[in-house]
Amino acid sequence: MLALDTPTRGRFVGAEHRFPLRVYFEDTDLAGIVYYANFLRFMERARSDMLRLVGVDQRGTLERGEGVYAVADVAIRYRRPAKLDDALLVVSRIETVRAAAVVIHQAVRRGEVVCTEARVTAAWLTPDGRPQRQPYAWVDLFGRVQRGEWA
Repeated sequence: MLALDTPTRGRFVGAEHRFPLRVYFEDTDLAGIVYYANFLRFMERARSDMLRLVGVDQRGTLERGEGVYAVADVAIRYRRPAKLDDALLVVSRIETVRAAAVVIHQAVRRGEVVCTEARVTAAWLTPDGRPQRQPYAWVDLFGRVQRGEWA
């Protein structure tokens, strides 16, 4: 059981990472609809949570000067609006693992309704911003997650 002061976190269901969240007033525009750029924030939180759950220590590698993930490409499609107080679920699935990048498909759902979906490419970069190979252990982890062997 989680302590009451533990931050919200997602979980794996097979090869999918599921991250629940609620739409707050700060996430919306004047009409009470989620501002389009905030869907990217929701997806970023879910990706970070997914990496943390599988043991990828982004902060540690950054602090040690080993490298960092950066979003290199996003293809996003907005399908339906989300509104103030909606309970949403960000579903993330690793599509492709490359030597220096990982491609993740993400969908933000309200129940069975897909509000937004995106394909995000996160590249592994040196501290000065050049692409480099991801740590092999992480490539292995991503492959296991992709095959649904993590959960």
